[in-house]
Amino acid sequence: MRPFAPSLDLYRRVRAGFIVQDTTLNEWCKANAIKAPNARTCLVGSWDGPTARQLRARICEAAGLTHGRGNA
Repeated sequence: MRPFAPSLDLYRRVRAGFIVQDTTLNEWCKANAIKAPNARTCLVGSWDGPTARQLRARICEAAGLTHGRGNA
């Protein structure tokens, strides 16, 4: 399974995924002790090291994004 490619579109899809679950990315970050700016930078790709890729995968999973539905 390919990892999610960082982009502004991915950030928007993640935010939408949390809204569908009646929560927000910021609330998820608070509940998981993640700084919201770090979440955003790993999703859009301005931070893209190994730790960022792991965080991005974790956030995408929590947002309900799957590779089988046409996601990158």
